[in-house]
Amino acid sequence: MENPTAGEPRSGRQRALVPVLISLGMLVAVVSSLGAPLVPTIAAEEHVSLGDAQWSLTVTLLVGALVTPVMGRLGDGPRRRAVMLGALVAVLTGCVLAALPLGIGCLLTGRALQGIGLGLVPLAIATARDALPPERSRPAVAMLSITTVAGVGLGYPVTGLIAQSFGLYAGYWFGAAVSAAALVAAALVLPPSPSRPAPRLDVAGALLLGGALAGLLLALGEAELWGWSSWRLLTLAGISALLLGAWVVHESRTAQPLVDLRLIRDRTVLTAHVTALVAGVGMYLLVSLATRFAQTPREAGYGFGASVAVTGLVLLPYSLASTAAGRIVPLLVRRAGTALVLPVGCAVSLAAVLAFALARGQLWELFAVMTVAGFGIGWMFALLPGLIVGSVPAHETGSAMSFNQVLRYVGYSTGSVLSATVLQAHTATGHALPTGDGYRTAALLACAVWLTMIVVTAVLPPRSRRGAVATPLPGAAAGPRTPDEDVAQEVMR
Repeated sequence: MENPTAGEPRSGRQRALVPVLISLGMLVAVVSSLGAPLVPTIAAEEHVSLGDAQWSLTVTLLVGALVTPVMGRLGDGPRRRAVMLGALVAVLTGCVLAALPLGIGCLLTGRALQGIGLGLVPLAIATARDALPPERSRPAVAMLSITTVAGVGLGYPVTGLIAQSFGLYAGYWFGAAVSAAALVAAALVLPPSPSRPAPRLDVAGALLLGGALAGLLLALGEAELWGWSSWRLLTLAGISALLLGAWVVHESRTAQPLVDLRLIRDRTVLTAHVTALVAGVGMYLLVSLATRFAQTPREAGYGFGASVAVTGLVLLPYSLASTAAGRIVPLLVRRAGTALVLPVGCAVSLAAVLAFALARGQLWELFAVMTVAGFGIGWMFALLPGLIVGSVPAHETGSAMSFNQVLRYVGYSTGSVLSATVLQAHTATGHALPTGDGYRTAALLACAVWLTMIVVTAVLPPRSRRGAVATPLPGAAAGPRTPDEDVAQEVMR
């Protein structure tokens, strides 16, 4: 569908579209917050091991990674509205199942259905690009990109407080109420799907990518339990690598691929994808370390013995800072260009993990670290949709953003596993808690991640010169703009 013109009067539905799209992004954050903070509570309530309870987080990420590319491709055609409403119905059903005290099997089934909702953000971004005039779509796209980051700090304390005050299942009933409200709002406000030819779903590509991602995320999730050198892990990793290679070959040869890998040849798109993957690793390394450190009893010689609710509050400044960063980035892009802004964002994140490695003896220091970290992550994630949307054809927006989102999920899982592995390596036999040095080692590993990203983001993006003209891909927005102007116009003013 065509964008409304700037002078066209806006109806109530058009005015409500941006808040509804952002609410979908916040719903994804709420679904995510029903995972990690509640793992110990699930283990206690369901009388299962922490390893089994961890599946309440793993299965959601796994399903999200599997369905997001498929939803992105289906959402690039006339089925977008139906796909988005169907995903919301699945999330609502999953929250209700998880809220019923019917055992761990029912809870995991519910969490799996909730994972379908993780594919909503790319479709919301595609909807904003198609249905809104440029002056309204740019800030909406940037905000949608950071909702999942900002929502971490908002969802964790809310769900943690509810579960702590009213029990485990109350947290899932809260998720069900939020999902129901989002479903009603979306049904009333979402515009009709774009009038484009229905894309043929690449079933073979979906199966190959799904198998590769499932194997990879399962290997990451079970690495600590199986051991990094176990035959099961190595076999699973090898099969996943073969499937991924077969997927790349298949996507390069098929006429209507699940993910158009030719778009990655554009250095701007490649930069966005590499940043999403590695920033996801760095983000979850620190978030996992900070939340575990805050909850560690003081008797261990470190930590603050914080409750689930207080631990969630540690992430609140993370959310606020990431939102603030999204409003500052466009101004910096216009003045300095992405070639400088991206490495500086990585440097801010590096400063945060370095501060965690050196200064975490007081609770206020942890709050300060998470504030700086939120600013750095929000800085980068606010840029990513502009890099992609300004470089791909409109009919590929949903698919390209979905692939970017999948890379984030892989990065999140990798960062979480790396933090757990390092801390386990610093846990003495017969002890339940790692030494304080384990946190320093893991933080230094995160420093290495961000140092690598500084180099990558300084070298990889295309260099623009004053007066240079961007050459958009076929079907992308055209005009005499530089690459940095493309990005600046696609992120929030």
